[in-house]
Amino acid sequence: MKAIQTIELTKRYGRHRGIEKVSLAVDEGDFFGFIGPNGAGKSTTIRTLLGLISPTGGSAEIFGKSIVGDNTEILAEVGYLPSEAVFYSGMKVRDILSFAAKARRKNCAAEAARLCERLELDPNRKINELSLGNRKKVGIVLAMQHDPRLYIMDEPTGGLDPLMQQEFFSLLRERNAKGATVFLSSHILSDVTRYCRHAAVIREGAILVSDSVEKLAHTGVKRVSLRGVGALSQIPGATELRFENNNASFLYRGDQTELIRALSGTSFEDITIADPDFEEIFLHYYSREGK
Repeated sequence: MKAIQTIELTKRYGRHRGIEKVSLAVDEGDFFGFIGPNGAGKSTTIRTLLGLISPTGGSAEIFGKSIVGDNTEILAEVGYLPSEAVFYSGMKVRDILSFAAKARRKNCAAEAARLCERLELDPNRKINELSLGNRKKVGIVLAMQHDPRLYIMDEPTGGLDPLMQQEFFSLLRERNAKGATVFLSSHILSDVTRYCRHAAVIREGAILVSDSVEKLAHTGVKRVSLRGVGALSQIPGATELRFENNNASFLYRGDQTELIRALSGTSFEDITIADPDFEEIFLHYYSREGK
């Protein structure tokens, strides 16, 4: 079964773009990365999936249930962490966790206590006394305490220190190992390449590519570095050009024979053609030329 299935899902705000014909398929039990620069449409997609905003066109299902007609049933099986969570400032952490559990008609006290201990979160503190990182921890506990089948995490690590980020991903991997699906929205490429098995790249509201992280890493793109170069003319297929101290580098997609031909009129001391790292590959997808 597909945990998430969208077919040309579209959300527009009048004349303004939200997302345009987004088609995604996320298998149940996957650890799926949803990546793109800020403003690409990640949060709009998630809010539409959860019924927080209504789609303009297309369709979507979560565990085979329509996001339009079966929203209440869907939310019972989802743990959602928004990029910016807002709470009642006068309430204590434990009261917020208890309130959310009662709204779901579940007793989550034991799991909430375990998660608070793992995340070093004091449940007796008031929300308005907490730092940004600790408020993020509250959101994490709220998303996880009811042990859902699907975790939708929107830019989840903002505000967390590096050690707590590791603990957060340890929790997600444990849940995923037990069969839960994780849908991780992020612009932090290292998180996606380290933890996700599949990923989709979104830019300007449209999906550019969706595949396994392993296959996305083998795109035919090369990092070309030139040492001792005086000047460099435009090269078809080249993006992400960097030029400093008579050294140049760029990402190149195309036939390497054509590359050498294009460089034939350029004077340089040395050339290196190598596979780029994961972050360079995804940045290539982000660029307009890489589309």
